[in-house]
Amino acid sequence: MFDRRSLILTAAAALATTVIAHDVHADAPSPVNTLGSSDGTAIRGYDPVAYFRQGGPRLGKAEFSVSHGGATWRFASADNKAAFEAEPARYLPAYGGFCAYGTSRGYLVKIEPEAWSIVDGRLYLNYDLGVRKTWLGKPKTYIARADGNWPRLDKADIR
Repeated sequence: MFDRRSLILTAAAALATTVIAHDVHADAPSPVNTLGSSDGTAIRGYDPVAYFRQGGPRLGKAEFSVSHGGATWRFASADNKAAFEAEPARYLPAYGGFCAYGTSRGYLVKIEPEAWSIVDGRLYLNYDLGVRKTWLGKPKTYIARADGNWPRLDKADIR
């Protein structure tokens, strides 16, 4: 028989497990932004690791490619490729690489690699520099909205 404290601890553990299982930032989110690609390359061929390590967008090279989450991810260097392979969840852009602001509005749209930000260690991409400016005005608000929308979005929501 459970005492009250044991029951509370058991319920808290179950809740924590449920939250982890439904993490909107889980590894290999689907769908992945391959818009404009005929070969399934994610985020227009840009290196997601470069935003963290080189401080901005760098075009990836075909010789440094990895298949992950139903898309091909390209990297500017062997070191960036190795970093991604070791910890893909650390480098994957939020919302499959679709525009974070668009996701907050309930749809999936393309991105411009130069329209980006890192918020709390997570890469967010935006439609263009104008949308990025709007995004940066209230990123936590938009992240909360996008987190709510992301689990229900699919390829039918691409605009």
